[in-house]
Amino acid sequence: MAEYKSIELSLLASCAPNLEKILHQWQDYLKIEKRVSPHTYRAYCSDVSHFIGFLLKHHGGESPSLRTLADLKISDFRSWMSKKAMEGTANASRARSLSGVKNLYRWLDRHGTLHNPAINTLYTPKLPHKLPKPLHENQAMRILENADLLCKEDWIGQRDRALFTLLYGCGLRIDEALKLNISDLPNQDDKFLRVLGKGSKERIVPFISIVRESIEAYIQLNPYPIDKTRPLFIGAKGQRLHQGVAQKAMRALRSTLSLPETATPHALRHSFATHLLQNGANLREIQELLGHSSLSTTQRYTEVNAEELMRVYKSAHPRA
Repeated sequence: MAEYKSIELSLLASCAPNLEKILHQWQDYLKIEKRVSPHTYRAYCSDVSHFIGFLLKHHGGESPSLRTLADLKISDFRSWMSKKAMEGTANASRARSLSGVKNLYRWLDRHGTLHNPAINTLYTPKLPHKLPKPLHENQAMRILENADLLCKEDWIGQRDRALFTLLYGCGLRIDEALKLNISDLPNQDDKFLRVLGKGSKERIVPFISIVRESIEAYIQLNPYPIDKTRPLFIGAKGQRLHQGVAQKAMRALRSTLSLPETATPHALRHSFATHLLQNGANLREIQELLGHSSLSTTQRYTEVNAEELMRVYKSAHPRA
């Protein structure tokens, strides 16, 4: 649970004792039972903290209690969302905040602690329809070929190449890749990698030879002892590599290679899916490889493919 260590729910001291106790139990539920990602955990705690802070002022400084949460009306929830809007919070962030507070209320309801149907009548702010932003095939290959371009140490350059090759070659989220230990790598006879995704759902993806070779080259150059229980990707001080370091390396690389700002580690996962679709893979197969719970999430890539098709048509057809 070390990744959750620095993430705590603030404003607990301003709550009534019965609410403070329940909120600690909700946090344990998120970490232990639900096993949400540290990012989601941090977001939900931040959202509920803001909500508690609002209630504290909304009720004239009176400490919020379980009774307070049970008695809130739709007008109270709307006031909270309006306050966030006036603070300049974007629709997407307000929608996420509402999701965090609704998660708390659902958990309270399931455990028989309290029931407040008013929050379920509150509409989620309308979100813009966003599409994934994949790279072109030649852009993805330039990243893999030049990943070590700006690195002073060979092993760090090869580490970045191995990481980016894994993201593009297997369609992993960066968080999934950085959670891997050396022991998670398949042996030479095994052609598949087991990945622990969102919600601790396990999936299996093909471990293609170019990914294996790139990772093996990195492990050989790595100056730290090879211990199978050790994190696969490590930083300069031998600790598990942080996402921020990989993102910083990608920012520097895309600037040097004159790539668009959409060139991020996560864009390699989008590129994996889009390029598979362009080359004949069906949506169900891509859904399994990406670990999407819903096919509708995967269907976004068909819209990307259609957009690219229209772009090519308009630039190439004499009547376009």
